[in-house]
Amino acid sequence: MKTLILLLVCSMTISSFMAQIVYTCQYKSDADVKVYVSNYKSEADLVVYKCTYKSDATENNGCWYFAEYKSEAKKKIYFVNYKSESDLVIYFSEYKSDAGWIKKEKKHLMY
Repeated sequence: MKTLILLLVCSMTISSFMAQIVYTCQYKSDADVKVYVSNYKSEADLVVYKCTYKSDATENNGCWYFAEYKSEAKKKIYFVNYKSESDLVIYFSEYKSDAGWIKKEKKHLMY
């Protein structure tokens, strides 16, 4: 029984660490990552799908759930107006199957 509880706690901890629950900051200085939204998929580092449910955003694969409160987010992001100001360029997709990293060398930004 103790082993089962330990495994459950470990799996919850790992999935929480990997989750892509983001919070949009009002100030650039509060953010972990500065993000620019591109109109073109070819310019993006990451294709993002906005999840409706928090449980859908379980890995660093571009499925983001936007948290209402900063305390429930794993990453705080700030949307910039210019690509040159950003750490990460994203493209929003309407389809979950499109979500994913295009430039894997920037994947560390969302861990």
